[in-house]
Amino acid sequence: MDRIAFKMKLKPGFKDEYIKRHNAVWPGIAELIKRSGISDYSIFLDEETNILFGIQKVEGNVSSQDLGATKIQQEWWNYMSDIMEVNSDNSPVTVFLEEVFYLA
Repeated sequence: MDRIAFKMKLKPGFKDEYIKRHNAVWPGIAELIKRSGISDYSIFLDEETNILFGIQKVEGNVSSQDLGATKIQQEWWNYMSDIMEVNSDNSPVTVFLEEVFYLA
């Protein structure tokens, strides 16, 4: 199982709303993520920059950012698009990060 990390950007002033929406994440999204081999998924926020930092364990080459072909993922992206920086398809602007150190 591999670990991957990425960053996204929250629009200013939406920390509480972002947390609220993720505390009530749709069951279908959680199921899709788990069914896709993604686990141990965390998102952290740097409040100085509004950068969201995600890390997850994946089986294979699929991350949560690769699930856009599914209707429910597209609906989730649409739901989140008003509070995040997004691409033209409403997927979050995502930058994958290179791991430069790991201590198990």
